[in-house]
Amino acid sequence: MLKAFYDYAIRHELVLPPGYSNKTIQAYVSLSREGEFLGIILGDDTPVLCPDIGSLANGKEKCNPIVEKRSVILKNASDSEDKAKIKRDFYYQVLKDGSDRVPEFEICVKAAEDEKTILAISEALNKNKIKGSARISFIVDGKKIVQAEGMRDWWNIYRKKFMNTEKKEKTLCLITGENTVPMETVPPVTGLAAVGGHARGDALICFDKSAFCSYDQKKSANAPVSEDAFFAVKAALDHLLKEAPILANMKFVHWYEQDVAAEKDPVLNANFLGINMGGNDEEEDEKVSAKDEKRKDRNAELQASELIQSVKTGEKIPHLSNQYTIFLLSGVNGRVMVRQYEHGSYEELQRNIDLWNKQLELKALNGIQNEKSKKLNARLLCLLKRHNSDSKIWDRVNKELPEITQAVIRAIIHGTSLPDVVALRSLAYIRSQMLENDENQTGMKVPDAIACQWLKVWLMRKRKENGMMSEYDPEHKSAAYHCGAAMAVHAEIQNVAMKNVNATIVQRYYSSASQMPALVLGQVSRLSAYHLEKIESEWLRKQYEDVLSEVYCAIGNEIPATLTLEQQAYFALGYRQMCTKLQKDKNERIEKIEKLKKEKNNKKDENMQGGIYDGN
Repeated sequence: MLKAFYDYAIRHELVLPPGYSNKTIQAYVSLSREGEFLGIILGDDTPVLCPDIGSLANGKEKCNPIVEKRSVILKNASDSEDKAKIKRDFYYQVLKDGSDRVPEFEICVKAAEDEKTILAISEALNKNKIKGSARISFIVDGKKIVQAEGMRDWWNIYRKKFMNTEKKEKTLCLITGENTVPMETVPPVTGLAAVGGHARGDALICFDKSAFCSYDQKKSANAPVSEDAFFAVKAALDHLLKEAPILANMKFVHWYEQDVAAEKDPVLNANFLGINMGGNDEEEDEKVSAKDEKRKDRNAELQASELIQSVKTGEKIPHLSNQYTIFLLSGVNGRVMVRQYEHGSYEELQRNIDLWNKQLELKALNGIQNEKSKKLNARLLCLLKRHNSDSKIWDRVNKELPEITQAVIRAIIHGTSLPDVVALRSLAYIRSQMLENDENQTGMKVPDAIACQWLKVWLMRKRKENGMMSEYDPEHKSAAYHCGAAMAVHAEIQNVAMKNVNATIVQRYYSSASQMPALVLGQVSRLSAYHLEKIESEWLRKQYEDVLSEVYCAIGNEIPATLTLEQQAYFALGYRQMCTKLQKDKNERIEKIEKLKKEKNNKKDENMQGGIYDGN
């Protein structure tokens, strides 16, 4: 797993040199060649490659050289006791030690030893509202000391004095397999603050509890990694997590191994994973230069996103013979939690995504086109308990659905069965929806399309039923399926015969009918006989009677007494698909009537033009 991140960092040239990190510097103290204070120069948000002591600090008595917090580099006059004195002494001692290689360091030390200069610097920093926690550094004679000539050569040698590698036992690196002195502690990984992590970062490898250790090994010996290898892993993670979308309180990280030729460079956030808070779903086209290797790498990364996006859109993706890597990551108690890790063939992934899109097909209420594609985040909402109003719905998704989401992602990737909890939650959502009394509703209640899609895919994968139609199937073998269809016809009959009733038969009987149809359908049938008498159109009444007759013939000789979980899913699908059939038939009747009216009006116009219109 770690090797996958290491290979990604090497391939994309993301690795920082050991002992360095990118930092933003809020302000620079500008000094002349003679050490005279010239003023404060504000920094910007551009990261600067800076020396970083990292895990070599070995306690609280050391700090980073060159670039550190203001509270460390300069004493705060308002403090009666300087808590950072030990670190400050260390900071300037490092500069003194390096002054023979980097002359600018000596000028910084002399300025710090002059009380008047320090007072002037502190006043200028206060005036510019530079707080004690802000990172600062020095500029000497117009040049930043962090970029001074010879600084990197000096630091690469100097930092080794803190390692004491000759006294430590070497072992094989878990990532590269090379003989190395393992890191005692590793620097934190950033980018998980939005999914339970700390703003300062989270530990990927941590053995601070005995329960995390094996075979009496001490700390890092449980997972030995070299400094070079781990910094590559950290660079890859920091890079990938920046734009990784959020799904059920997890960061979804994915890429594939080889470059692919592509004409489009879609926005990373526009993928099937759904709402990436603060992002948008627009796609932009951009020409890709074949000579630009970095753009090719980026294009490869985004092509992976485009393939993942097809779960939402169903778009056809070019053939890929590469390997994919997928991680679901979150932060827990200061540690990186790897929720899921997948690696395999993109060809297989593409086939399974095509299968997912095909199995999701369900006719819209007009009975003509299929329901529009929805993002996975939107689909997850139907696995929550239904509330009339919920301002914190995404908090509920993050709290309740991470484990279910992992199982769903795994099922999509591998083409396997969905967990039963998906069906349980979808059915509960539908029953809750059907019980609601919506004053603005004019037509009959129809189960939520997304919840029914969950049920359809769950059934197809559980029963290996590849032939389930996207619309009502009168030949379907499940009696429960046709019981749901019968309930839909009874509901439609009441809706046509009696408008604006206090409680419809759907609100009163759907929940019990979906679990014990034999107990309920007989009573509902008697009510429908009463409702049919109220329909004035004899032709329309005959239409509904014929549909009911066909549905009850499809049920068979006996209505099931109780329904299993699978049968309840069939019931809900039968109800939904019969609703679309009835609506389609209604639309066709209206279209036929409109066509006849139009033909009659056209004939009138022709007769009038011929002078033979008789007024009838």
